Amino acid sequence: MPGINKHPVLFGTLASSLVLTQPFSAYVDADVQEQNEVLTNSETLTYGTHNEAVSVLQKKMKNLDMFKGETDGKFGVITEHYVKKFQAKYNLNETGRANKETIYKLIEKEREHHLEPLKNLEEESIDIGMYSEDVKRIQSALHYFGYYDAGIDGIYGPLTKEAAKKFQEDHDIPVKTELDRQFVQALEKNRTEEQTAIVQTVKKTPKKETVKETAPIASSNVIEVARSYLGSPYVWGGESPSGFDCSGYLQFVFSQTGVQLPRTVSDIWNATAPVEKPSVGDLVFFETYKPGPSHAGIYLGNNTFIHAGNNGVEISDMGISYWQQRYLGAKRVLK
Repeated sequence: MPGINKHPVLFGTLASSLVLTQPFSAYVDADVQEQNEVLTNSETLTYGTHNEAVSVLQKKMKNLDMFKGETDGKFGVITEHYVKKFQAKYNLNETGRANKETIYKLIEKEREHHLEPLKNLEEESIDIGMYSEDVKRIQSALHYFGYYDAGIDGIYGPLTKEAAKKFQEDHDIPVKTELDRQFVQALEKNRTEEQTAIVQTVKKTPKKETVKETAPIASSNVIEVARSYLGSPYVWGGESPSGFDCSGYLQFVFSQTGVQLPRTVSDIWNATAPVEKPSVGDLVFFETYKPGPSHAGIYLGNNTFIHAGNNGVEISDMGISYWQQRYLGAKRVLK
């Protein structure tokens, strides 16, 4: 990919540092700035979206070891789950939707991932022909900024030299073959300038997303029905009082109040509206035996919920460590 000749204006502002033309199928070879533009130009990415931006999102998160699903460009339950985990880690609003704030935080953290190693360079200077871990770190940084497209092999050869020269020219640094602290400081300075631009952009983005209010179902009716089946046995695939599994119980209870829910926990998760904190009658979801929502119950208040667990329909305390560690969030069944 002819990246060396197309980047002299990457460093002025965030907008000029994020350029995109390539499709998501060529993600691995695409320039990082091009990938970033895919995300910054996209609308909020939500469940059901299938496009280039989702593919970039998935792969950037995977590069940070924060995504375990398929990088297929499909925003499904697994992607939503890991977006929410990313948001939780960096104190963002945990919606499971990739809004501008989430996207810019992801770009920022990817940048840190590539450039933090520059702080640990061991050599005072690096000259042509050298092979070292420091060269790898510099190659990685040059690649991140779009100057270097060859392999990260740790060899300061002609391609690395040409990339470094182009970077020096663009930053008004005296062009020289030897890479010293001045060169490294210029790389780090560029990082600081871009981070400042990101912060300024995020400040213009609303901190909280709001969910359009729609009337919830009558919680008292749901709770009354749910409690009436306490003690019913657990049966895999069960969906009647003679035996319930987790989602079968929820589907049955809500059907008694005139509301039809999907049959699986993941589909129920996708069919309901997120809320910041559960109220009585809301659904609470947990990640148990597989990534994403795999268990759910009905919130009763006082940090308790009713659900079809291994011991049958029972009431459990969300405060115990097992449920605390696996809690994904609350959602509301709407009319």
